[in-house]
Amino acid sequence: MRFKSRSTSNKEIKERRKFIKQLGLISAIPFAAPIIKTNWFESIGPYTINASHNKRTVQDESYWENIRKGFVLHPEIINLNNGSTCSHSIDVQNELSQYDRKFNEIPHYMRKTVYEAYAKDELRKKLANLAGCSPEELAICRNTTEALETVIFGLNLEKGDEIITTQLDYPTMLNTLYQREKRDGIVLNKINIPILPKSTDEIVELFSKAISKRTKIILISHMTYVTGQILPVKEICDLAHQHGIDVIVDGAHSFAHIDFKISDLHCDYFGTSLHKWLCAPFGTGLLYVKNDIIKNIWPLFAAPPNFRSDNIRKFEYLGTRSFATELAINSSIDLHNAIGPQTKEKRLRYLKNYWMEKIRNFAGVRLYTSSDEKQSCGIASFSIDGFEYAAIHEQLLNKYNIYTLDLKHTSAQGIRVSPNIYTTLGELDEFVNAIKEITK
Repeated sequence: MRFKSRSTSNKEIKERRKFIKQLGLISAIPFAAPIIKTNWFESIGPYTINASHNKRTVQDESYWENIRKGFVLHPEIINLNNGSTCSHSIDVQNELSQYDRKFNEIPHYMRKTVYEAYAKDELRKKLANLAGCSPEELAICRNTTEALETVIFGLNLEKGDEIITTQLDYPTMLNTLYQREKRDGIVLNKINIPILPKSTDEIVELFSKAISKRTKIILISHMTYVTGQILPVKEICDLAHQHGIDVIVDGAHSFAHIDFKISDLHCDYFGTSLHKWLCAPFGTGLLYVKNDIIKNIWPLFAAPPNFRSDNIRKFEYLGTRSFATELAINSSIDLHNAIGPQTKEKRLRYLKNYWMEKIRNFAGVRLYTSSDEKQSCGIASFSIDGFEYAAIHEQLLNKYNIYTLDLKHTSAQGIRVSPNIYTTLGELDEFVNAIKEITK
């Protein structure tokens, strides 16, 4: 069946254009101005500033109870696996919802007119300020995996070229290296670093001994996913550069967890997931590539032929995805800055030390994480002699309603615990009491 075409008058065309123009102006307002924060958010900043990030703030439970009110958390389950993904605040959820509604009005129009023309570059600047790099060195992506695979698959490597990494690096990244090893004939040198090193110098020395004339790249975690060990990335980067070697840093667990800038690390590439410790929407991340080597990396998804090879945006050609999700990163940055990076780091370390020191002397408990503040922050792992790691995990969840991560790793089989800023001391006391009962 054919439908008869209907001619459109000039008057109707003008009216439609007027409507579109008016809608565009209305829709653009939330992008040009910040999302209105809740009263909860406004109460955080002044207190933090007056406290000057001191010890009183870190141990002031009333302050952190107020932070907790800004999150919607499960009423019955205690979440101590924030290392996988973190909850995001009510303000982030509201921002995500508002942007999603705006994009839904006229999807392609909103994307081309507002998102690509203005909003994403503004977010890029804000995120770069937090990360401590130029906006022209930062690409917004979906997670650490996408960020680091962009680099690993984009490197110009030849058969026989060597990449050094460790046994504690993330399985997905190791699988990426295995694929290049199988496909391109590169050589993978995976060194074993100690779970509880005597000092960070011990780790640097292991990398120094592993470097050969064939070494082109080092891949290293800033904070390991297994034990939360903070590795001496800056020292390793400086060592690598002395030999003309570039360094890729997996910052999945360190970014917005410990207080640093990417420039502090002296690395060449850095990737992280913002839905972890920044508490941004799920499926958000960033990739940093040092400005003068952007041109050396092929994008994971092909950019247009006429796109400059030294433009960081070549790594963002992913096709259609949730633009609202990316823009809602804004509120997560605001919360992070309101609390203060130093205060947040100290609080996370305080929470880790709180439960770790209480279970240290329980029968059979074996800790895999150092108490040295230079080597750990909010994540720690342990095992209990005579207990399978999976059995401990299941008992904590099914009997005590405490959610942790069960680790099956050649270097450490046990339980990983990762509280967050909304975790209370009362919840950690419940966890400690549960471990005490299990070890009796």
